[in-house]
Amino acid sequence: MPVLNRAELSRTGVIFVALLLAIYATGAAAREFRAADTQTEDYPTVQALRYMGALIAERTGGRHEIKVFHSRQLGEEKETIEQTRAGAIDLNRTNVAPIGNFVPAMNVLAMPFLFRSIEHMQKVLDGPIGNEILGSFEPYGFVGLAFYDSGARSIYNAVRPVKSIADLKGLRIRVQQSELMSEMIRSLGAEPVELPYGQVLTGLATRLIDGAENNWPSFVTTDHYKHAGYYSLTEHTMSPEVLVISLKAWKSLSADDQQIFREAALRSSQFMREKWRDLEEQSQRKAEAAGITVIKDIDRKPFEDAMAPIYAKAAKDPAAAALIERIRKVE
Repeated sequence: MPVLNRAELSRTGVIFVALLLAIYATGAAAREFRAADTQTEDYPTVQALRYMGALIAERTGGRHEIKVFHSRQLGEEKETIEQTRAGAIDLNRTNVAPIGNFVPAMNVLAMPFLFRSIEHMQKVLDGPIGNEILGSFEPYGFVGLAFYDSGARSIYNAVRPVKSIADLKGLRIRVQQSELMSEMIRSLGAEPVELPYGQVLTGLATRLIDGAENNWPSFVTTDHYKHAGYYSLTEHTMSPEVLVISLKAWKSLSADDQQIFREAALRSSQFMREKWRDLEEQSQRKAEAAGITVIKDIDRKPFEDAMAPIYAKAAKDPAAAALIERIRKVE
């Protein structure tokens, strides 16, 4: 084995330190990124985050990995959004409604009866408008990476079938912790109750609330269907999910690694979309097999007309009004 003299050892040490500095300068230092999701381990969004993590680990040679904390392990959406903004959580999958308290454009996507269909929503989010919206997060402490599907949200309750606005009068309906969602339910004549997602089942079981509003998978995977026997296909919002990374975590990445994260996030979005379709169909079948009454014959126009004050309020913000108009024009 060759013996290095002092000068050679010194040169070797300098080269080693230089290599280390180069690694850190390019963001190549290995790191585990913490991702938050309120859904259960087998939910499509959680599977998509894990899929994204596998892609990133592969592309970076194991330098970067994602550890997914599902089932509200890091808190409810309101808390995890705040922690992500502060940089305590690296990645967060959340519905657009609660993050709308921080990022104004998200409130537009949560507007009731904005999207004509799931296909319309996907066309908007997969195109230039979606890219622009994702690009609007940075001033608020986040970087938008991708949208995930969330289907259509409808109203369910334990008291009576809801076929008209009159049927909603007096019902206590849980909504997300969002001012916009509270305004929507109030405009329909019901009483909004803002509750964290994890408390809805207890609220239904104890009759603290009469009902809630959500999509088919959330209705079934949380066992809400066991306490709310009427599911009315109001399909009042088609607000998507959004995947964000904290600005602090984003700036720790090199430009090349940022591109890897973006590409992996977009691929995970398509992966999630396929998983979502299957779960949506399975959930509806399971609810109907359990005896849930599905109310389909709903005249949606009075529901839409009741949203006029919400749209009038949004129109006072020129940026929101312009975005709503652009979304409506997408064919």
